[in-house]
Amino acid sequence: MPKISTEDAHLTVLNLFTTDKPENQDKLIAEMRKIVDAAAYEGWMSSTVHAGQEFHGTANFIQWRSGEDLEARYAGEEFNHRTMPVFSEITTSIRLLQNEIAHTQRHPKLGGVTEIGPHRDDYTVIEVFKVAEDNQKALVEALGTGQDWLLDVPGYRSHSTLRGLRARGLEGSFAVTYAQWDSKEAYDAFRNAPEGEKSQARKSSEADIQALATSSDWNGYKVVHTRAAGGQ
Repeated sequence: MPKISTEDAHLTVLNLFTTDKPENQDKLIAEMRKIVDAAAYEGWMSSTVHAGQEFHGTANFIQWRSGEDLEARYAGEEFNHRTMPVFSEITTSIRLLQNEIAHTQRHPKLGGVTEIGPHRDDYTVIEVFKVAEDNQKALVEALGTGQDWLLDVPGYRSHSTLRGLRARGLEGSFAVTYAQWDSKEAYDAFRNAPEGEKSQARKSSEADIQALATSSDWNGYKVVHTRAAGGQ
């Protein structure tokens, strides 16, 4: 199963799609599964498909050997004349985000590696933060090393911080967090906690992030499919 680690030198790609109807989300997932199950691209390592839970949409967490391998895929006939036209018909937005893993943190009960896949029961939250280029490094640090207080939050499992490198469908600098929770209920309780119930560490952390990020958006997901090179 795919793992998220700062020790890996490969490229991490998050393809995020939104749509306006549940049936279109189903179509997206079906199309993504077809692509993942047939994937044999040079340099492709794994793909993990996520179904939107809070808002209609999907996410594909993809690991590539290098940016050069990914660009070869983007330049291909299939991607430009079959894949993108199909997705464009059933989506309201498409963002193809290239990243590097900057930081990972896990609750001690998870052990030493952040693992993703449909064999787990995580409620996964992916949040995208826009940021001025000069502030990207500081934001990545605030989203990563500044989050130790999460270990004391009920239902928290892990989060990983990704530094944005380049993107299609998103202008400017960005950072992404990929978080795992016990359940949607646990995450909702955390996100909607009254200000008076927040720890001082959380308040300080949120203030730092708010001062650096220019905007953000998120969705909750359930992992529904994964496949790695070699059919694993």
